[in-house]
Amino acid sequence: MGAPRIRALVTNDDGIGSPGLRALARGAVAHGWSVVVAAPAEEASGTGAGLSGAGEGGRVGVERRELPGLGGVPAHAVAGHPGLIALAAAQGAFGEPPDVVLSGVNRGANVGRAVLHSGTVGAALTASLNGARALAVSLDVKLERGSEPHWDTAVAVAAALFDRLAALPAGAVLNLNVPDRAEAGTPRRAGLAEFGAVRGRVRDDGDGAFRLAAVVEEGELPPGSDARLLAEGHPTVTALRSVTEDPEIRL
Repeated sequence: MGAPRIRALVTNDDGIGSPGLRALARGAVAHGWSVVVAAPAEEASGTGAGLSGAGEGGRVGVERRELPGLGGVPAHAVAGHPGLIALAAAQGAFGEPPDVVLSGVNRGANVGRAVLHSGTVGAALTASLNGARALAVSLDVKLERGSEPHWDTAVAVAAALFDRLAALPAGAVLNLNVPDRAEAGTPRRAGLAEFGAVRGRVRDDGDGAFRLAAVVEEGELPPGSDARLLAEGHPTVTALRSVTEDPEIRL
């Protein structure tokens, strides 16, 4: 008998209807993995590793879906955030707990320390705390883009990392960002920038409310950082560590 097939959960924060989610799931199926899809019923961007659900009394609704191009792959629309989905999967909510969690393909880059706020990365970090290996995948789609993003490019770069990911120690997390173009090379290992080329800024609406706006930052991005390398057209991969104690702080 051969080795058992890798069990992969595919999730995201853009929602169950995202073409990036379907593309990533198809890539995992083509790689020979046993795939289950579970993603938010609605968009859940910016939710980090939040465990919020939309149900009453602690109940979280789950609806089976049939996704185009993924016949035979179980798919679930979940009334909850991606972090909650990753936690539930680890406890058997969608079948056997996954060996690997793939989160994405996100519409837009997730670079720098702001990955703390990303639901895409939050799902991967939550999966790691529960023993899975995880890969967050994002495509650097620009805000003004009108044509269809190159989802297949992101999946091709990600798929080249699948075997390496599966061989990493339990709890490992990789954050992959891919430029939005027809072809991309091998990802470069990168550090986290302090901030990315696009940064969230709070703006006062003047009526007691505020809004968070995306602002393009001016100036040089740090050399060797994920934000800089991605801006130069290179795919980047960064190994992340989830919440842990800081031995350097003495109390």
